[in-house]
Amino acid sequence: MPTGAVLCVCVFLWLHTIGGRYIYSFVPYEDWARALSVPSPAEVLGLERNAWDRLVHFSFGACLIYPASEGLSRHRGLSRGLATYIAVEFVLAGSAVYEVFEWLLTVFMAGPDALAYNGQQGDVWDPQKDMALAALGALLAALVLRLRRR
Repeated sequence: MPTGAVLCVCVFLWLHTIGGRYIYSFVPYEDWARALSVPSPAEVLGLERNAWDRLVHFSFGACLIYPASEGLSRHRGLSRGLATYIAVEFVLAGSAVYEVFEWLLTVFMAGPDALAYNGQQGDVWDPQKDMALAALGALLAALVLRLRRR
């Protein structure tokens, strides 16, 4: 596996680990920005909520396309184009399966516990936005791979 593919997996796992450490809705990236004297991500991007979970969903698509595509082309003998297409489909399916799992889990949990678990932060469209960000990350990564391979 190329070093870049391994790095992509490490970046995704690092972002995911930080989210798990702080509970996604409470990752203190605003405090980190202040400590580093950089502009507030919330102000720059016009965010009204903690968006760490959205970053992780985007990175799921952006960071896993390259390793999945490389694995499929190297170990399954698929063409690079087909491998990348299947990698994108894998991200789309994985994202949808996760959101359905999260929804089912909240259906069986008690009201306030369910809302605290899934991190919607009052946004009823959270699952759709999360899947859209994963898809956007995947499509951008696939485009970059396509351009790099030309």
